[in-house]
Amino acid sequence: MKLKQVPLQVINSLNKNTLMEVLEIECVELGEDYVKSRMPVKASTHQPAGLLHGGASAALLETIGSMGSVLLIDIEKEIPVGLEINANHIAGVKDGFVIATGKIVHAGKRTHVWQVDIHHEETGKLVCTGRLTVMIVPR
Repeated sequence: MKLKQVPLQVINSLNKNTLMEVLEIECVELGEDYVKSRMPVKASTHQPAGLLHGGASAALLETIGSMGSVLLIDIEKEIPVGLEINANHIAGVKDGFVIATGKIVHAGKRTHVWQVDIHHEETGKLVCTGRLTVMIVPR
């Protein structure tokens, strides 16, 4: 199943007045079966030790899957909601940006499964990897 191709400003406009806006998550690339987004690593996304907060990574992971699922369904009739999330935090980062790439693993009628890898943009180091299961529910 191919993702609908829309201008990035359209998908990013959905972030207004949401957690994604607060975390400054921005979609930077759409492919046929993947979504790529970027998030800054700074005080607002840190945990107390000055590293990227695992919850911020989990929010980025869920954002990727939800964005991607929006591009697979008829949003006039259905909405995607997170059902289950798994995140393994591999390495810590203190600054710069992280890039998350989410690839559709399963696109069923009622569930979607996304595999998401988050890398430090500057070093390419894997920071977090996870899976998101999205349930598609009637609007």
